[in-house]
Amino acid sequence: MVVIGGGQSGLSAGYHLKRRGFASAMTVPHGSDNDRTFVVLDAEPAAGGAWRHRWESLRMGTVNGIFDLPDFSQPPVDPDEPSRTAVPRYFAAFEQATDLPILRPVTVTSVRTVDDRPDGELVVESSAGTWTTRAVINATGTWTNPVRPHYPGQETFTGIQVHTHDYVSADRFAGLRVAVVGGGISALQQLEEISRVATTFWYTRREPVFREGEFEREVAGREIVAKVAADVEAGRPTGSVVSYTDLAWTAYALAAKERGVLRRRPMFTTVEPDGVREADGSFTAVDAIVWATGFKASLAHLEPLGLRNELGGITMRGTQVAGEPRVHLVGFGPSQSTVGSNRAGRQAVTSLLRQWRATAPSLVGQTGTPSEAAEVHS
Repeated sequence: MVVIGGGQSGLSAGYHLKRRGFASAMTVPHGSDNDRTFVVLDAEPAAGGAWRHRWESLRMGTVNGIFDLPDFSQPPVDPDEPSRTAVPRYFAAFEQATDLPILRPVTVTSVRTVDDRPDGELVVESSAGTWTTRAVINATGTWTNPVRPHYPGQETFTGIQVHTHDYVSADRFAGLRVAVVGGGISALQQLEEISRVATTFWYTRREPVFREGEFEREVAGREIVAKVAADVEAGRPTGSVVSYTDLAWTAYALAAKERGVLRRRPMFTTVEPDGVREADGSFTAVDAIVWATGFKASLAHLEPLGLRNELGGITMRGTQVAGEPRVHLVGFGPSQSTVGSNRAGRQAVTSLLRQWRATAPSLVGQTGTPSEAAEVHS
């Protein structure tokens, strides 16, 4: 078994594989009789997944909540600590406690079939060699696939352009006129932060909708998961998180409102060297554009399998791809939240074991050059 990705979803899947009796593919000799082995291939140099890259000012008191990894409670959290240090530290402690077989940094470049047999092996090509496996649990998240929309004239802009993926702090924008583009949670957080040191203009494609009243997290969470699950089961592309949840009146949203920052503008039509052309034809001078336009699932390495349908979506049955039962996607669609990731890891392993109970095949092996093998096992 090959798990691709070592963030929360990948760690959950690895935990449940080990709990169900799978051994490390890095310690079991190739060709042995052990038919249950697995490895986790993670592109990051250390524990933490995408949390390693969150912007410096995103504190633990600001994030929307991190659910515990399986059977591993989080220590007390300092709300003022950056999430980019607190969460990776927690993930690293989990890895140490569970002793999962994680190889990093390893970039997976493609997953393809060996032949046309629906029950044949898959080939996982990576920077650490080539692996053959009966199935893949994919847990690559979204961080490496930022959505970067293009507007006419964008390449002529002489100011600063940065996506949330590359955002560090508001300091870079002090004293500037900044267009913040996006209607999601990150956009709102960055708008509020930048507006403390700069003049901001907020642009969204649709009018933002804020939830009114008390937000019952558990009840709302179940409703949201059901909506996303219905989309993926129908093969429809999923929307942004906010398209299912609406925006909440968090402390940072209320702070922005009180300072008069939440004055949304319709999307501009073009970008010019010194600013943007508004929907009404007027011109607004800006020094910087922050594209807080979100992320999509990072699945380019799975393209050889042809998982997407004519709508651009991937039809799912639980965590399993309907058209390719050897592939399970965790941290995708309805399991994109931290609590969903944990459940999906367990669900994927349970489903795979149900599939293989009758045949008990060899689940993972390694091929490649001797030097590749040495690198993987070192």
